[in-house]
Amino acid sequence: MSHHPVRITRSTLADGREILFYDDSEPYVSGEKVRKIKDPRPLDARELPPVEAASIRRDPLTGESVAIAAHRNNRTFMPPADEDPLAPAGRGSVPGEIPEDSYDVAVFENRFPSLQGPLEVHRDDDLFFETTPAGRCEVVCFTPETEGSFASLGFKRARTVVEAWTHRTRELSANPDIAQVFPFENRGKEIGVTLPHPHGQIYGYSYLPSYTAAVARQAEKYAADNGGADLLGDLLNQELAEGTRIVAETEHWVAFVPFAAKWPVEIMVFPRRAARDFTELTDAEKDELTELYLDILGRLDRFFDGVTTLPYIAAWHQAPTRDGEHISRMYLRVFSLMRSPNKMKFLAGSESAVAAWISDTTPERIATRFKELAS
Repeated sequence: MSHHPVRITRSTLADGREILFYDDSEPYVSGEKVRKIKDPRPLDARELPPVEAASIRRDPLTGESVAIAAHRNNRTFMPPADEDPLAPAGRGSVPGEIPEDSYDVAVFENRFPSLQGPLEVHRDDDLFFETTPAGRCEVVCFTPETEGSFASLGFKRARTVVEAWTHRTRELSANPDIAQVFPFENRGKEIGVTLPHPHGQIYGYSYLPSYTAAVARQAEKYAADNGGADLLGDLLNQELAEGTRIVAETEHWVAFVPFAAKWPVEIMVFPRRAARDFTELTDAEKDELTELYLDILGRLDRFFDGVTTLPYIAAWHQAPTRDGEHISRMYLRVFSLMRSPNKMKFLAGSESAVAAWISDTTPERIATRFKELAS
């Protein structure tokens, strides 16, 4: 397996937001043709922070962080096909966010970010109320096509997205205000997707989200109790030894359903080697991951009879840049809220109020179904 060539072009949109193009096709890869990016929209320069700035408030009872982003209430919601803001320029009736008439993969700063600005902590005198405006949100356009999802990209384009995730992880991790870089994809209106165009997002958190913080605590305790042992590595070895929930294995990766799966459909992919994020993966590991990920997404769309497009959330859990030194490796977690054909699991009193989860199936049944769907 060889290096995947991608040419990166950087520019700015009319309001000053950054945009990057990741080209895997000729004549851009060779440099024979270059992008001359010019956004003609009459957008006002973006203020940092804006009037209703995205901010992080710390819950004084639990210590958890909550993003406050009232400006997002007016974001674009399921526009008609000819007003797709992620389509190439000239394809719709209104100018969108991509000021080029073609592209392979594009990444730009979100116009309606949940996280924004430099790290500044503001406290009232009593120290109960803490606000932190910080972070960055980016949109990742997988393809110029207006329909489909990651699963429909094909290997070459999917591999380019992996390179884009790698590049963004490297740059965002260098920002001292960012503690974790989190690429993810939401698919399906049942999940709450507001744009049907195939795309994902990258959040750069200034703090450790609750899930990451919990994993960091568990990994630290496990290391302290077991002579510096690696929680994630030992977990992977135990799953391999037990075998029941293993769905697929490759030279570099293992896909399995977690022992305490919360969701009706859930699967994780671990690297065999302790690579903490995309930047630590070799070309061979990225090639293999791309193939395995596409395989898993294909199985998702065959999971329930009569459901051809399963709604899902795909989350790339990368090790934090700070406060998580015992998290030894990155991993992928993909899950769906669909519990049976066209019936969704709703988070009611127990799950929503006190985070006491109740599963409607068993991890072993989920794993058995995934294995049945191997092509």
